[in-house]
Amino acid sequence: MLDGLSVIYPYAKAFHVMAVISWMAGLFYLPRLFVYHAERGQAPEPADSFIIMEQKLLRLIMNPAMIATWISGLALVLTPGIVDWSMVWPWTKAACVLGMTWFHMWCAGQRRVLLAGRGQPGRRYRMMNEVPTLLMVGIVLSVIVKF
Repeated sequence: MLDGLSVIYPYAKAFHVMAVISWMAGLFYLPRLFVYHAERGQAPEPADSFIIMEQKLLRLIMNPAMIATWISGLALVLTPGIVDWSMVWPWTKAACVLGMTWFHMWCAGQRRVLLAGRGQPGRRYRMMNEVPTLLMVGIVLSVIVKF
């Protein structure tokens, strides 16, 4: 099985990059929707629009992209000769990916909080919107520099 991963490695890598791009786009956009929802979502009509956009973004784009990222990433990690576990970079990347997954789950939870009418102030969502950027920097530096 592991030898078969070597054969599909370039395809798994390409699929992984596409999945990560989709996931990151959602992770950047959903907190921005939360800002608009928290600041302008007091009237029924705008709040309804934000609720629909948030739900579709999370369920139709972000969740499948996260799952595809994890599956393809695990296929890459399991490919023989790709990862040297004695180096620091795979561990820092793994920590950042776990952080990204936590942020995804935090966003899903915040969507439920906003639905209940108890959302955070817009400023908090603006600040949290920087979290995926910081994690992305850690991931990219880990993979490219391989420290």
